[in-house]
Amino acid sequence: MACAAPGLAHDPSAWGGLFRSRDDGAAWLSVDAGLFVGAALALAVSPADAHHLLYATDTRLLRSTNGGRDWAVEAPQLFHGPTLAVAFAADGSSAWAATPAGVFFADGGGGWSRSHVPDAAIPARALVPGGRPNQVYLLGAQGLYASGDRGHSFVRIGQPDLPDAAGHALLVLPTRPEVLFVVQQGRLWASRDAGRSWAPRDAGLPPAQLQALAADREQRGRLWAASARQLHVSDDLGEHWRGWGRPIGDGALAIHGVVAAQAGACIVLSTHKGLLRSIDRGHSWTQVEGTLPVHLEAGPLVADPHDAQSLYAGFSIVPYAELRRRAEQGTSLLSRLDPISVAGAVAFLLLLLIGGGFGARALARAYREG
Repeated sequence: MACAAPGLAHDPSAWGGLFRSRDDGAAWLSVDAGLFVGAALALAVSPADAHHLLYATDTRLLRSTNGGRDWAVEAPQLFHGPTLAVAFAADGSSAWAATPAGVFFADGGGGWSRSHVPDAAIPARALVPGGRPNQVYLLGAQGLYASGDRGHSFVRIGQPDLPDAAGHALLVLPTRPEVLFVVQQGRLWASRDAGRSWAPRDAGLPPAQLQALAADREQRGRLWAASARQLHVSDDLGEHWRGWGRPIGDGALAIHGVVAAQAGACIVLSTHKGLLRSIDRGHSWTQVEGTLPVHLEAGPLVADPHDAQSLYAGFSIVPYAELRRRAEQGTSLLSRLDPISVAGAVAFLLLLLIGGGFGARALARAYREG
């Protein structure tokens, strides 16, 4: 099947937000029209229902049960700022979401509850379900974490093999046995034993330059990886890598997501320069325009697990690196607030209010007497 060429219409939006394509990224339509979203941070599509979506933004968490035609604000008492990551369980029965304040889980149709997560994991970078409904993995601010109880609690895995640092990407292949991949400090690591031991898998990749990682949706065992200006492919789960196509554009390029289709003939990249697309096996690249906000950075790039040609892409007014920095600073400030400090601040405010009340009464009395 031929890969359609991009449309020529150009109607850029002044906002970030979420867009969907039904034709391998050639044409896109807004999925959150009227919401005025500043930044789309993450999206999860339920494996049990293509119309059930969780949408993480810079100000709230949204849920849709009709494929994005309507959205409802989710638990505003918990998700009242940026939601950094979202995921559904392998069977769609549970969901997880991460904010700068912590990680939360929802079982079945119940509400959201806080997970027990080590402080070093906050703020989370990604949540990825495992092959079983009770499994979920968390890419943290420092290291990698796993849960075997539907996200009620997480424990650190990968020590001492993995670097004690934040990661860029996390990929879980539901094979038997399950294979995990993580990108940290520009290097690719893999585990075949549920994260207990890890080994490098970046032979043939530029040293410490890896930015994005994805599994091929059609060919079992094939992986795609992106470094600063080059796409790479592996047909043996990362044992060996080779370059794919030609270098991408001129100058430095931050690549956040990769989706390949039709044996690599059609490839979509989300980058700090918007969406880029190739229909000739990576030999030439064009920026996707049409209804997309081409002047904004593209971040999350999600393939619909129910439809091989459907993709979701998110955009942000503020650079994603700046959003992560703000989340990390917010977490640091929250961690410094102990109960004594909070009590002292509340007492100080009460004194100000009481003093202000007495002062107002004195002024009113003086006015009446004068």
